[in-house]
This record gives sequence, structure tokens and C-alpha cells, in this order.
Amino acid sequence: MAAEKAIDPLHQFEIVRLIPMKLGGLDVSFSNASLWMVIAIAAATVFLVGGMRRQSLVPGRWQSMAEVSYEFIAGMIQDNVGSKGRAFFPFIFTLFMFILFGNMMGMVPYSFTFTSHIIVTFAIAFVVFIGVTVVGFVMHGAHFLSFFVPKGVPKIMLLLMVPIEVLSYLTRPVSLSIRLFANMMAGHTMFKVFASFTIMLGIFGVAPLAINVALTGFEFLVAFLQAYVFTVLTCIYLNDAIHLH
Repeated sequence: MAAEKAIDPLHQFEIVRLIPMKLGGLDVSFSNASLWMVIAIAAATVFLVGGMRRQSLVPGRWQSMAEVSYEFIAGMIQDNVGSKGRAFFPFIFTLFMFILFGNMMGMVPYSFTFTSHIIVTFAIAFVVFIGVTVVGFVMHGAHFLSFFVPKGVPKIMLLLMVPIEVLSYLTRPVSLSIRLFANMMAGHTMFKVFASFTIMLGIFGVAPLAINVALTGFEFLVAFLQAYVFTVLTCIYLNDAIHLH
């Protein structure tokens, strides 16, 4: 049984209750996913606070990495949202670091990749969706609804275009969450499959081992890219809400 679990590529995504808890009829147990979320937050905090602790005029490597991460997100917001997006920097920066560290720490052996679960990625995407919608209504009031009315479209076509625009807007959290979840889950599943081939083939597992080494580098790249894509799409959605593009 233990051997089957070791080979099963989907076993790594199993949710394990570490501290069982009930709140009314809801299961609010502290699980391995919860634990690695806390670890990701703690690691990101240590990285940023530790890196900026000395605040040297000539930054060292740690401080440089912290500053680059700050400037990277600041530049992303400026490019995609403009000056009005600066007010949302804390949220977007936190979002990027949380997803990035969650993805990266999932590469640690015997860890747990919480971003490979649709419920986690959908919860994050739903918060973004609700936040962007609230921003739109706060800044524009009822005029925000004009976002769903394409300019220059004949009035008769609006009967078709408006429902399509509304449906497209409502599917944003779904597409945003599935993109992150699917990429992380697929990558880790493929990694586990080739790792099991390496073990089963023994001395003949050189080819699967070489593929695993290449996949490791590719997975680190995917981990960063998925955090970037999720964050840049959040910026684009925020830009739509602020400027009604």
C-alpha cells in the first residue's frame, strides 16, 4: 500500500488533516495545505524584512533581491494600471509574493503545493474579482456598468454583445484560477511520473532521470511565470475597473 502511494502521481495532492477542527457544520481543520500557506507567508516575510533590515546604500545580494522584487511589481503596476494603481501596490505585491513562494516552495521535496488545488486558486481569484468590481463601482458608481457596453456597436447588436461581455466578466475568476491550478498540478504530476520511471528502471533510468533534471528547471520557470501571469492579469482587470477600457 505504501509503495502504491509512493508511485501514485496524484498522492502528492492529498489533503491531510493535521489538527481536526469543526465550526458548526463546517470542517475548518488545519491541514497540510494550511501549514504550507503559513510557511510560504513566513518565508516571504523573512525574505523581505531580512533583506531590508540593514538598508545599506550599497545593497548586498539579499537586499538587492528584495529591492528587485519591489521594483518589479511597481513597474508592472505602472505599465498596466498607471499612476492610479499605486494605491493598490500593497495588495498586488502581497498577491505576487504569496503565489510565488507557494509555487517555489512546492518544489521542495516532501512539501505541499497548495497552488495546485483549485479551491485555493479560486479563492484567491474570487477575492481579486470582488475587489476589482468593488473598485469599479466605488470609482464610477452606476457608470461602471457602461464597461459591458462596447463602444461603436450598433444598438441592435447590443442585445447580443452585452450578455457576452457580462458572461466574459463573470468567468474571469474561473479562468484565472484554472490557469494557475492546472499548470502547477500538471507540472508536478509529470515530474512524479518520470521520477517513478527512474526508480522502476534502475540503472536503465538514465533517460527519465535526464528528463527529470530538465523538468526541474522548467518547473521553477513555470512557478515564476504563473505567479507573474496571475499578477499581471490582476493589474489588467484593475486597469479596466479604473479606466473603463
